[in-house]
Amino acid sequence: MAPSPSDLKDKLLSKADLQNTLPSKEDIQSHISTARDLQNALPSSPEELKQDVSRTSAKAKSAASTQFRDLAAGGIGGICAVLVGHPFDLVKVRMQTAERGVYSSALDVARKTIARERLVRDLYAGVSVPLVGVTPMFMVSFWGYGVGKSLVEDVIAVRRAPDGTPQYSIAQISAAGFLAAMPMALITAPFERVKVLLQLQGQRTLKPGEKPQYSGGLDVVRQLYRTGGVRSVFRGLAMTLARDGPGSAAYFAAYEMVKRSLTPKDHNNDVTGELRLRAVIVAGGAAGVAVWISVFPIDTVKSRLQAAAEGGSDTIMGTIRRIYRNGGVGAFYPGFGPALTRAIPANAAAFLGVELAHRGMTELFG
Repeated sequence: MAPSPSDLKDKLLSKADLQNTLPSKEDIQSHISTARDLQNALPSSPEELKQDVSRTSAKAKSAASTQFRDLAAGGIGGICAVLVGHPFDLVKVRMQTAERGVYSSALDVARKTIARERLVRDLYAGVSVPLVGVTPMFMVSFWGYGVGKSLVEDVIAVRRAPDGTPQYSIAQISAAGFLAAMPMALITAPFERVKVLLQLQGQRTLKPGEKPQYSGGLDVVRQLYRTGGVRSVFRGLAMTLARDGPGSAAYFAAYEMVKRSLTPKDHNNDVTGELRLRAVIVAGGAAGVAVWISVFPIDTVKSRLQAAAEGGSDTIMGTIRRIYRNGGVGAFYPGFGPALTRAIPANAAAFLGVELAHRGMTELFG
């Protein structure tokens, strides 16, 4: 049956409906403009396409090379920091975790430690753990710092000097340092847990024929995992993140501030990237002091949590209340002197190792 004229009329679009379905003049112009932009963005010839691919490939290789160098230099800096700073760190941890009255001062810790066993053996108790742990920790820290600067540069425009040296502000340096702490904490927390337990074991006096609970770092990890799983190995992770985020921001910001103040600038007052060893050493020591001043109480809480017996019900707030009850505000700063004493030479050595490693790789590989 053929449709009636009235049915056909209902199906026909009115003039107004037809106009609403067609694109407007502005829409057509916008589409034309978009098409022109796409055409301009495309290479105009095979040679230009090859050049674009070559530039992209070179940029990717440069980024990969920079990240590899940051990893290698950070590892060298970590080894330097451990060898110089471990005895001071041992004294700090023992003062933080010992019962009140066991030690009267940092010198008393060192004296009693040396009196128990041989000097090198006891002052370097548990050094294998930080050598294995701090090396990748510093590698990840300086790699993360480099990645953090790249991320900051993607978000905020960074001015460059005529020679191409980026002129990061201190706020941008702080942001990059904070970002560097995120991946680093995943390595720092378990290794510091192992280190604290080994150092605490070292201050116990064994009875004749008694064997130590742990035979080494790997044995600590095995026993922790067997009794408490991954959660036990990573005990103190939250406090490690709370410490390392602001601490890393202060660390790199202080280093850059002091190094810039001691390094010559060009006629535009821009940083040139020139390496002055004296500036690196002083700035590295200042960075270590800055990090401990900003986060030392958090580190004390972290050490107490990581030293707690397995299976205990210690919480962050419970640990804070117990520390304050036993000694007030001052109880959050045991071993502060040794920590600062260690921070200066250890971090000076770390940054010196990092900067010299970068210089060596630049001279070898360009």
